[in-house]
Amino acid sequence: MTAIPAQTRTVLERFPAGHPRGSWPADEYAAAQRAQGTEARVVMDLDSDQFLVVTNTTHP
Repeated sequence: MTAIPAQTRTVLERFPAGHPRGSWPADEYAAAQRAQGTEARVVMDLDSDQFLVVTNTTHP
């Protein structure tokens, strides 16, 4: 049987949800990270009212 490594998310950057451009700054940052080879995506953190750009981090 092979063990599957645990994955957690690492926050690369935070953007306020109240920004006049909405999630665009977070989307642009995530796209730039993907262009550099990092699997980045945008998620909304309702508790902090922020858009987070995250990547998965694998732990053995």
